[in-house]
Amino acid sequence: MAGEQNPLRQLPSVGRLLSGKGGAALATAYGRALAVEGLRNALEAARKNLRDDGDAGPPSDETLTEQAADYLRDLLAPTLRPVINATGVVVHTNLGRAPLSDAAREAIEAVAWGYSTLEYDLEAGARGSRTVHAERTLVRLTGAEAALAVNNNAGAVLLMLTALAKDRGVVISRGQLVEIGGGFRVPDVMAQSGARLVEVGTTNRTHLRDYEVAIDEETALILRAHASNYRIIGFTSQPTLDELVKLGKKRGLRVADDLGSGALLDTAAFGMAHEPTVQESVSAGADVVAFSGDKLLGGPQAGILVGRREVIDTLKRHPLARAIRPDKLALAGLAATLNHYLRGEALAEVPVWRMIAAPVDELRGRAERWASELKGLKAEVVDGVSTVGGGSLPGETLPTALLALKFSSPDKVAASLRAGDPPVIARIEEGRLLFDPRTVLAREEEALLAALKSKIQNPKSKN
Repeated sequence: MAGEQNPLRQLPSVGRLLSGKGGAALATAYGRALAVEGLRNALEAARKNLRDDGDAGPPSDETLTEQAADYLRDLLAPTLRPVINATGVVVHTNLGRAPLSDAAREAIEAVAWGYSTLEYDLEAGARGSRTVHAERTLVRLTGAEAALAVNNNAGAVLLMLTALAKDRGVVISRGQLVEIGGGFRVPDVMAQSGARLVEVGTTNRTHLRDYEVAIDEETALILRAHASNYRIIGFTSQPTLDELVKLGKKRGLRVADDLGSGALLDTAAFGMAHEPTVQESVSAGADVVAFSGDKLLGGPQAGILVGRREVIDTLKRHPLARAIRPDKLALAGLAATLNHYLRGEALAEVPVWRMIAAPVDELRGRAERWASELKGLKAEVVDGVSTVGGGSLPGETLPTALLALKFSSPDKVAASLRAGDPPVIARIEEGRLLFDPRTVLAREEEALLAALKSKIQNPKSKN
């Protein structure tokens, strides 16, 4: 309007805001360049608001610096954050798979803050090899002649196929052409390796004679891929690994076993189906066995290859091995995790196995204690099941006791819990929000209960 000062011209300059108390605090906290970016963002938002709303007045300098601070906090907030996993899925792929033991975390921290013997031989005073840090323990635990750790099991399988079967045939049952999370498919990784896929048998039944007929002078490898994330039931048949090993020896072929998740302990001891162990594959005579370090093993992300020395040495020398090698942090955490098995303390110290082995009575006691502290909510303890997850033991469950909370809009409450700090991830069944103590670490209980109590203290959040 004529005679009135244009509100856009009343907005301060970036320089003026920077010279003020709030702007100076921003520059100290975030550095001058980011402080300028944040203030410019706040000023641009203010200009847009003034153009859109003719009755709006210019915001104060304090408001603008607060908006800039909000912008910078969001800009620098980590996207990789710790969460409380109350879903009951022990090896939750989307939530980082296996939580690490105290010893593994301490080992990682010890090599993280300074230099280390990653590739240095202290005795010789010369260059060493990073392959030694987990190999000795893996050999003792599995009975294999040699071992190699890489960045993950997909990398392990790719290296195995590339080094042992490039431009040659790999015989595998059609019922084992698996796909795991993220679209990783055995046929695709085989094509990438340069190996030629030779499918035998049918989806549900493959016989040893199918392998025998398919083998020719171009065959390099017999591959078994364990169906760790699905199960075919009914009219089914697959040759055992022992039978494949005997066939391989008869025809002069190597036999590789991709276990996927891979276990060093017997899952049948906890009321579940037996998951083939690494030791069993080595004992059966597989030339090389591949499995994950961050699933049932309970360590950091890694792919592990164990087997005959001449085979593992071939893999170590291949150029691809350098491209997929693990860093010092993964190796430190893996070595510490393996030591738990060597000491016979995995059930007590490795979180994945501690969760799997947790008795129902103990879980019920924790859930009941939670319910007693949430009297302002409709809380009850109900029977339920947990799952191992991580592409392990499909269809198998563990009995548990769940904290069940009733809300009129459980989806909204679940969303608000995910927006908290730390975020809480639960599951919804039959209109109830369920929290499984099996996957909630003891040190997380206080934060979990605080998040749930906020639903009592803040009526607007009790949806």
